[in-house]
This record gives sequence, C-alpha cells and structure tokens, in this order.
Amino acid sequence: MKIIVNSIFVEDQDKALEFYSETLGFKVKQDVPVGEFRWLTLVSPHDQEGPELLLEPNNHPAAKDYQKKIFDDGIPATMFGVEDVHKEYKQLKERGVKFMMEPTEMGEVTVAVFDDTCGNFIQIIQK
Repeated sequence: MKIIVNSIFVEDQDKALEFYSETLGFKVKQDVPVGEFRWLTLVSPHDQEGPELLLEPNNHPAAKDYQKKIFDDGIPATMFGVEDVHKEYKQLKERGVKFMMEPTEMGEVTVAVFDDTCGNFIQIIQK
C-alpha cells in the first residue's frame, strides 16, 4: 500500500491553482471537470510520478468548519519536505509569501509555516 493522493481543502480552486503552481512551483497532474468543481491535482516537479496533492473544494459545511478551526488554531493543514528550509523560506518571502513562523529548529528538524492564501497554513520541513 502507498499514498497516491492527499487532499487539502481550499476556498477557491482557481486561486489555489495559481498559488500552488505559480508561487510554489508544483505541476498540474490532473485537471478534470466534475460538476461545478474539478478533480485538480498537482505534483512535485522533482517527482512527477509521486503522490498527488488534490485541491479539494471546501463547499461542504464540515469541510469549511474543519478548515476554519485548524486555521484559527494555527495548525498547518499539511507539510512539505524541502532540502534547505532557510533557502526555501528566503525564495518564498521574495515571492510575497506570508510566513507565520520563520525557520525554527525543533530537535532534528527545522520547520517554517506560511499562509497559502486559500484558508490554510502549510508547514515546510527540513530533516
């Protein structure tokens, strides 16, 4: 068994697509119309056959509540691995990304947290 798709709730799929592709650099893997929404997944440009990130519309009340509650509590919705968190932090800051937590050492890892502009905090981690 392996992870093939992981989803993240977003307020607006088009806005999320712009942020995750243009700002973060992920590549569109699937973009299929499904009613009023899309099955919209992205992958890392470094592992295009790897796990997909599904930009899931938060139109269900439970999804909206969940997303809002973890955001209000400052809990990251997901985590992305990076080779150099300080370098990634600097590059993303230059692209206008708003960080809630600067790179911080926590034991054997260094983490930083940013706002994806789509209702989520995202954590980046360097092991």
